[in-house]
Amino acid sequence: MRTVIAEDSVLLREGLVRLLSGAGFDVVAAVGDADALLAAVEEHEPQLAVLDVRMPPAFTDEGLRAAIEVRRKWPETAVLVLSQYVEERYAAELLSKETSGVGYLLKDRVADVIEFLDALRRVAAGGTALDPEVVAQILVRNRRDPIEALTPREREVLKLMAEGRSNSAIAAALFVSDSAVAKHVNSIFTKLQLPAADTDHRRVLAVLRYLNS
Repeated sequence: MRTVIAEDSVLLREGLVRLLSGAGFDVVAAVGDADALLAAVEEHEPQLAVLDVRMPPAFTDEGLRAAIEVRRKWPETAVLVLSQYVEERYAAELLSKETSGVGYLLKDRVADVIEFLDALRRVAAGGTALDPEVVAQILVRNRRDPIEALTPREREVLKLMAEGRSNSAIAAALFVSDSAVAKHVNSIFTKLQLPAADTDHRRVLAVLRYLNS
């Protein structure tokens, strides 16, 4: 089974290489960052990619975003993500469309080698391996009203948006600058998960969510 490993820690990466190789996996590449992972998947077309969430350069969510990219470009490659934490937003995105051939395990739960290897084989065969904590946090996230994530000031701005006020009018009403209002509006769009799109008017969608909350 052709396998690519992406892990920035040299010790852990080499440990995974030895473990998987000893268990019969054909490790065709072991890399230390997300860009190298994507290049390795393109070159080797592996059946399985095992990767860390936080990798260079920023050590935030590069690995998880790369996993989403792998699933988009090479859907035949199964992906198992290892992480110290649950990155809810990208984890939900990774699991939102197609859960076959996808795994997300927390590193401190992967103490049993036999169970870990079983999870790898299950994911590679088209199954799913999800840490219970990952499932729990995504379920909580999906139940949570995104309006609750807004700060009091952002709620004020959204209320005035619902009244049909422009950014300048909102700035005047709140005695703040236009740029401050613009920052609040962008933060509202982010928290309400309203990405920029040619076909949608985010301001209207934000107001509708506010009125329906």
